[in-house]
Amino acid sequence: MKKINVGIIGFGTVGAGTFEALSTNRHIIADRVGAEVIVRKIADLDIDTDRGIPVKPGRECMTTDAMEVINDPEIQIIAELMGGLGKAKEFILKAMEKGKHVVTANKALLAEHGEEIYKAADQNGVGLCFEASVGGGIPIIGALKNGLSANRITTCMGILNGTSNYILTKMTKKNLPYEEVVEEAVALGFAEDPPTLDVDGTDAAHKLAILISIIFGQAVAFKDIPREGILSITPDDIRFARELGYSIKLLAIATDLGDKVEARVHPAMIPKHHILANVNGAYNAIYIEGDFVGPNLYYGLGAGRRPTGSAVVSDIISLAREIRSGAKKRLSPLAHASSPSKKIEIQPSDEIQTPCYFRFSALDTPGVLSKIAGILADFKISISSVIQKGRVTKGSVPLVMLTHKALERDAKKAIAIIDELDMVTDKTVMIRVEGSKL
Repeated sequence: MKKINVGIIGFGTVGAGTFEALSTNRHIIADRVGAEVIVRKIADLDIDTDRGIPVKPGRECMTTDAMEVINDPEIQIIAELMGGLGKAKEFILKAMEKGKHVVTANKALLAEHGEEIYKAADQNGVGLCFEASVGGGIPIIGALKNGLSANRITTCMGILNGTSNYILTKMTKKNLPYEEVVEEAVALGFAEDPPTLDVDGTDAAHKLAILISIIFGQAVAFKDIPREGILSITPDDIRFARELGYSIKLLAIATDLGDKVEARVHPAMIPKHHILANVNGAYNAIYIEGDFVGPNLYYGLGAGRRPTGSAVVSDIISLAREIRSGAKKRLSPLAHASSPSKKIEIQPSDEIQTPCYFRFSALDTPGVLSKIAGILADFKISISSVIQKGRVTKGSVPLVMLTHKALERDAKKAIAIIDELDMVTDKTVMIRVEGSKL
């Protein structure tokens, strides 16, 4: 049987999961490819730590030199699984120059330097696959490239970061403050210490940039996607959301507006009956609407050694099949034969229009509600419902309002004025509302 050789650069969590899947299911993979897929070399700065999986006796396939893997003429597919931007980008581009096909799980690299990398793959006539870059073991990249390719994708909305979802789930179920849940998540290994890129929305925005790029056939600038994290969410907000019939999730949202794309990452209140409201713990989910297929949901573990390794190996199998069949023309990384002539324009955040949740901290004095409502009315923001609680501390009470749709710029201007009032004792919390008819 023909052999197809793979080189792995980076033997951490994902690299070890990839090697484990290729080894454990080698006979299944050989049957599906029609060739043996063999890991010929692995590069990592640490080749001594036991990963809990058997590598060749004597570790003769291990090296600390990534270029030894890239320069090996017998290796046809390189799996870049080291992460980061600088060296990872350098190794990918050098592998492509050598005519190697590349698989990567590096969402940050693709989100920030995707245009250069996609172009290099096309110029060198090699395959570039990145299923593991979004959603861990969820096959969303393949779905967008193939299963949904007959559709205009109108909406993409997802929970793309398992760490943030784990934190919000714990805060919701245990009524715990953010800081306490983060400490527990770090101790259990669900979060980095500190989990900055997870909780500030950066990780989800990286993944959203990749999804938008596939949907529209051209790289989108990650820096243009507005993002907010979950650090300001409190148990009070979660409790008020529940009273109003909502759950709070960190959402990544993209909507095709025709002449531009609405793209954003932020905490959002979604109705408790919405399917995404019931995605809990470290799980991810991506909700897609296509003009012909209608609504689709993709759900599963968004990270971890085995789920992510599974996604990497699915890409290796896809490329191995092309190699075995002798395909001379490779599919473009974004699965579009040609890119749209017009550059994707991300809608400015000030033009976004959603219902809003406001939590004001105000003195317990007459006229507070009417004063705040009057300022909102000045900016054409109408109120849907109000929750006003009794005295809390030193005369300050939480005043919660749910509004009908409001322009982002109007909401921000109104809040700026309200926060300057003598009767308001703390900064206003604003959370957007999704999936609602308000």
